[in-house]
Amino acid sequence: MNLTLIAFLSAICLFVLMLVFYEFGRRMGKRRLARDPEGLAKGISAAEGAVFGLLGLIFAFTFSGAASRFEDRRHLITEEANAIGTAYLRIDLLPADAQPEIRTLFREYTGLRSRIYSNSNDMAATGSRLEATTRLQQKIWGKSLSAIEKEGGSVDATKLLLPALNQMIDITTTREVATRNHPPLIVFLLLAGLSLAGAMLVGYDMSTNKDRGWFHSVCFAAIISLACYVIIDLEFPRMGLIRVDSADQLLVDLQKSMK
Repeated sequence: MNLTLIAFLSAICLFVLMLVFYEFGRRMGKRRLARDPEGLAKGISAAEGAVFGLLGLIFAFTFSGAASRFEDRRHLITEEANAIGTAYLRIDLLPADAQPEIRTLFREYTGLRSRIYSNSNDMAATGSRLEATTRLQQKIWGKSLSAIEKEGGSVDATKLLLPALNQMIDITTTREVATRNHPPLIVFLLLAGLSLAGAMLVGYDMSTNKDRGWFHSVCFAAIISLACYVIIDLEFPRMGLIRVDSADQLLVDLQKSMK
């Protein structure tokens, strides 16, 4: 089951549960009114203010964080493309007879990196591509060192090419960590719990109305559920509807320019 379906089903479940909690809160209020004609319990507004204030804070925290991480992942792809491009240009500093093989490895490496997270739902395939990335990095590094150490090797290659290769390799670890960087599960559970508590308080507060007022309760539940869905989709931009795949075109274009 892919993340898009999981996120969609989770949003639907939250929507339905919020309506259930709304009705539960309304019935609690009706029973209170039946026992005490003076009205609902005092202090409701303070409780509602606290719950909805905290709900707004958690929404702001999770949405802002998800959007920020989404942009960071896109920028990291750009940084990797720049790092690979810089290292590729500095191959010119190596002896001429060593350049063709290393350039071929670079083209293979760039093509692999452009597809590295193309199907994150398939963890086995992603893991296999990550292992292939490591092997190619070792080959490129080893071949470059051998070329530098050859007689007639340029001192500038040591000063310029090796740091560029090091940066090219380091960015892969940064991207892998960024891909796995998500808020703890408790944050999402807290968000869902506060949403349900808010729905219950709304129902309790609206129990003074003769009619249920489904329009407002449905709109409230739908907006909260949709916002939760968008947050989850932003957190996993390789698996849902909101994706960073378009940024991979930079690596594809870079590979084409190497031919």
